[in-house]
Amino acid sequence: MRIINVGSLFQLSFMPRVFPVNCYFVEEERGLTLIDAALPYSAKSIIIAAKKIGKPITKMVITHAHNDHIGALDTLKELLPDSQVYISARDALLLAGNTTLLPGEKNTPIRGGVPKNIKTTPDVLLKEGDRVGSLEVIATPGHTPGSITLFDTSNRNVIAGDAFTTRGGISVSGMVNPLFPFPALVTWDKCTALESAKKIKDYQPSLLAVGHGKVLKQPQELLNLAITKAEMKFYNENRK
Repeated sequence: MRIINVGSLFQLSFMPRVFPVNCYFVEEERGLTLIDAALPYSAKSIIIAAKKIGKPITKMVITHAHNDHIGALDTLKELLPDSQVYISARDALLLAGNTTLLPGEKNTPIRGGVPKNIKTTPDVLLKEGDRVGSLEVIATPGHTPGSITLFDTSNRNVIAGDAFTTRGGISVSGMVNPLFPFPALVTWDKCTALESAKKIKDYQPSLLAVGHGKVLKQPQELLNLAITKAEMKFYNENRK
């Protein structure tokens, strides 16, 4: 595991050189908020990292319910029973293994590693505008129907789950990057993902942190380029 610290944000990256899977700590005054739970074997390393920082993990927020973002959740909840688990109300269904589409959603199958037999029941179901410490919840569906992004109101950092990837260059979710195609291949609806990407850009983040790839400081220009590239691709596809 590799740890990169930028101010109050800590990126914990598993298999960073091969298939990077990231989770994050946001340091608050009295504790740490863990964002995503990485892989099943990640729990011990996450606990050790928190001890090195010297603060307890008081909250666990899941950006979306794919296996590489909830892998260590059950173990962490067992080890940290007082730590509250947060997830969007929509993706709480995925966390429970339910892939049924809801009325009004795009009629596209939900893709990716949807968890099976997860024991953890979320303590708090999130909606847009909710706050978790310094973090404001932004609804950013597309990769999954209930994906969320966390906007840190104290410094304008954005932790965006798989709304973007930065491995092998920045890409909007649903855009296949030959150097790292996997998140795109398991995106539920790429048109919805593009609209969510634009929404994130409009927050003018000072930093972009994602589930797969490096942290980007002052990412506005790169966000614009990634969105423009996605728009051009969709335009050309629709002309055919």
